[in-house]
Amino acid sequence: MIRAVLYWVSTALVSLSLLMAVTYLNGSPEMVEGFNKVGYPQHLRIVLGFAKPAAGLVLLLPGLARLKEWAYAGVTFALIMATIANRAAGESTWMVPLILLALLAISYLTRSESRRLEPMEMS
Repeated sequence: MIRAVLYWVSTALVSLSLLMAVTYLNGSPEMVEGFNKVGYPQHLRIVLGFAKPAAGLVLLLPGLARLKEWAYAGVTFALIMATIANRAAGESTWMVPLILLALLAISYLTRSESRRLEPMEMS
């Protein structure tokens, strides 16, 4: 029971954050400036504007075990890079991606068997 609650709370918080990344696509001056400030190119804003919400949906949907593995990996890399970029740029919010990374780890470690890949058999 506790494991399921930990999974769903952590997954919901991370997924909500990822789904909100669709706002990267609006091209607002604040969004463009935010990416410029941390040294990210604008085309990355577009890629992440599609990839992060897609990962957020995959984490919430049942099944799709292999796709979930890729989503967890991709989000892990994105959050590590966001932490480094924000810290290097002197942003006061540099710990936010680190907190999301911790929540992502909780989600990954507490997911049910139905959301995991089956071990590959060696021939």
